Amino acid sequence: MSTFVLVHGAWHGAWCWNRLEPQLQALGHRSVSLDLPGHGDDPTPRRKVGLDSYATAIAGVLAGIGEQVILVGHSMGGMAISAAAELAPKSIRRLVYLAAFLPRNGESLFSIEERNPRPSVPEHLLPAANGKTATLDQAHITDLFYHDCCSQDIDYALARLTPQPLELLSTPITLTPENFGSVPRAYIQCMDDHAISIELQRDMIGASPCAEVVSMNSSHSPFFSQPEQLAGILARLA
Repeated sequence: MSTFVLVHGAWHGAWCWNRLEPQLQALGHRSVSLDLPGHGDDPTPRRKVGLDSYATAIAGVLAGIGEQVILVGHSMGGMAISAAAELAPKSIRRLVYLAAFLPRNGESLFSIEERNPRPSVPEHLLPAANGKTATLDQAHITDLFYHDCCSQDIDYALARLTPQPLELLSTPITLTPENFGSVPRAYIQCMDDHAISIELQRDMIGASPCAEVVSMNSSHSPFFSQPEQLAGILARLA
């Protein structure tokens, strides 16, 4: 049995794993999902959220588990799990990037996004008046994230998305070979991803090679559209 810690992406919360977790448990594994600070039911004021906040929250969860885990990050969650691996590498058996941002030392999410040959999310950002958070243009969310998902899951997600703190997206990450670099990593590519293009996913993998790369013919959200297949892939990676 392996323990998976599941870290959501921007605008999302722990709720996005609701279809995947039963599948992992059916395969005999344990799963733990968390709301990052300022997301889901977490009460942290979004104006106070930074990349360090994410890393500290994840490291706290890892410390409470008491064994090495498979740490999975989706989308923006790739930045969060990378920062957590720098803080607590000995708590992590493997990092798994699910259609996620995979940074090198000194990169930010926005600096990586600048390499995207088919950018889509930035052009639909709607910043708040104070510039601290942003939402997405409602008319484009389904196409960006859920275009192969059923209407029930789409409605479930749309009702739960929350504003995304912005500052951490431009914060350069600090990663060292001794900490982050000591943790094996794998990448799950989503081939029909409309949010993080497959070209950018492959670019990140080329810049930061992973021990294993697996492909899924899915949108940005296979935890909704293909939860059984995703669970099987994660189980094999474990």
